[in-house]
Amino acid sequence: MVLAMVFMSRLLHCLLLLSSSIFAVNGQFPTTLEGPFEPVTVPVNYSILGEVTSLPINQNPLLSPKIKFEPEQISLSLSSDSFSVWISWITGEYQVGDDIKPLDPGSVASVVQYGFYRSGRKYQATGNSFVYNHQYSDQGLKNYTSGIIHRVLVTGLVPDTLYEYQCGDPSIPAMSGVHYFKTLRSMPGDYPSRVAVVGGLGLTYNTSTTINHMVANHPDLALLVGDLSFADLYHTDGTWSDCGCCSCPQNPLEETYQPRWDYWGRFMQILTASVPTMVIEGDHEIEKQADNQMFTAYSSRFAFPSNESGSTLYYSFNAGGIHFVMLGAYVAYDKSSDQYKWLEEDLRNVNRSVTPWLVAAWHPPWYSTYKEHYREAECMRLAMEDLLYQHGVDIVFNGQVNAYERSNRVYSYTLDPCGPVHITVGSGGNEKNLTLEHADEPGNCPDPSTTPDRFIGGFCAFNFTSGPATGNFCWDRQPEYSAYRESSFGYGILEVKNQTHALWTWYRNQDLYWAGADVIYIVRQPDRCPS
Repeated sequence: MVLAMVFMSRLLHCLLLLSSSIFAVNGQFPTTLEGPFEPVTVPVNYSILGEVTSLPINQNPLLSPKIKFEPEQISLSLSSDSFSVWISWITGEYQVGDDIKPLDPGSVASVVQYGFYRSGRKYQATGNSFVYNHQYSDQGLKNYTSGIIHRVLVTGLVPDTLYEYQCGDPSIPAMSGVHYFKTLRSMPGDYPSRVAVVGGLGLTYNTSTTINHMVANHPDLALLVGDLSFADLYHTDGTWSDCGCCSCPQNPLEETYQPRWDYWGRFMQILTASVPTMVIEGDHEIEKQADNQMFTAYSSRFAFPSNESGSTLYYSFNAGGIHFVMLGAYVAYDKSSDQYKWLEEDLRNVNRSVTPWLVAAWHPPWYSTYKEHYREAECMRLAMEDLLYQHGVDIVFNGQVNAYERSNRVYSYTLDPCGPVHITVGSGGNEKNLTLEHADEPGNCPDPSTTPDRFIGGFCAFNFTSGPATGNFCWDRQPEYSAYRESSFGYGILEVKNQTHALWTWYRNQDLYWAGADVIYIVRQPDRCPS
C-alpha cells in the first residue's frame, strides 16, 4: 500500500514536470540569455510573519530510539566517486554533565546490509565509529559527549540504480528499518534530475514545512549551505538565548546546546536517509570549545569526500555532469592559504567536457542587497572572485541571509554575461524571523565600519568607485545586479537539462509544493565565456 502511494505520488509529480516542460518550450520560463532583467522586489507577505516557533523538542525529543543502540540520525552523502556512498548514523544516547564517561565505540559494530531494490540485502559493508566531546572552560556549563557515530563507505555500486539498505549491529540485534536510495547517473551527459538547495534550516515549524515540501519534490541530491541546527543559539541547559550578549565571553557562539544537533538529526532523517546530502559550514557551526576547537559537531556528524582537500571545511565532488566546489568562509581564504591553493588546483583539474557545469557554494553571500550581513564577505570576494570567474563558474549558492535573492549574471558588481548567477537561499526555517530590510532603502545603509570580516579578520568594504553608486556604500535603489528578491521561507530546485541549460525554481512555503515563485533557465555560453 505504501509503495503504491509512493508510485502515485511520483506519477503525479512526473505529470506536473512534463506539463511545466511543455509550457517552457512555449516560452513561459525566461532564460538568462534574455537578461539582464529589471530588478524585482516582491512585496512582503505579512500574513506569514508570525512568531517563529521552535518544534516542541524539549517535551518530546523527536522520537529517540526505543531499542538500545538502535540506529538514528541516518544520513547519506556522496563519496569522491560515483560508485560509492557514505552512510552515517548514531547509536546510544548522548550525555550531558560534568562527570560523564563516553560510550565505547568498540561495543557496537558498524554494519550496512544492502542490495538492489526488492532483491534482498545480500551484501554487507563495515566501517568505523567514534564519539566527540564538547567541553567548556566555565565550570558552570554542562559538557557534552555524543552517542557513537558510525560511518560506512559502501562501494561497488551501480550508477542510476535503486538500492535498499539497513544499518546497525546485527549481532545485538539492533538494526534500522529498511531505507532506500538511488545512485546518481555517471555517464558523460548525465545529470542529477533535481538538486535541492537550502540554508538556514534550524528546527522550527517553518523548517518542517520546508523539508516536507522538499521531500515531496523528490530530489536526487540536497545541498545545505550552512546554518543547520542553530544549537549555538541555546544555552547548555536548552533555553533560548537569542544572542542576548554577543560581545560577552559566554555568548551563543561559545555556549551551545549540543543535544539540539541530535534532535535536528532525528528530524532530518526523513530527507537524509534517502537523499545524499552535502553540507558546508555556516557561522552557526563554529561552536568554539574550551581548547579553541571549532566546527567539531559539524565535522563529526557528516561524512565528506574530503580526501583531496584534506578538510571538512572546503571540498569538491562530482554529481554526474556537475562539478561542485564547496568553500569555507570561516577558514583562511587569502591567496597564500591552503584553501586558495587547493581551489586553484581543483579548478585547474576540472574537465568541462566531462562536467560542463561548475557550481560553487559557501555560506555568506557576496551579492546580497539585504541590510542584514550587507557586504560582510567582501574580503572573501576580493580574494576569490577573480579565480572563480577565470574558470567560468556558472552558479553560486549561498545562505546566511534569512531571505531569497537571485542576481543577474555579475562580476565585480558589474553586469557581465559571463559572470555567475548568485542565488541566496538562507530562509529554510531558521530560529529567527525573515530578513525584510534592504540596504538600498532610505535609512538602511549600514555604516561601512560595521562590516568587517568578524571571523577571519580584515576590512575590505569601501564606498563604490564606479557605477551608479559611485561615492556611496549602498545604492539608492535596488541594484541592477539584483534580479529578484523576496522575504519568504522556502528552498530551491536545480534541474540541469543538458550541458548548456539548467532550470532553477524557487519554492515558497506558503505555496503548494509544486508551484514555483521564481523560475528561470540558467544558460551557459561556453563558446563566449571562459571555462
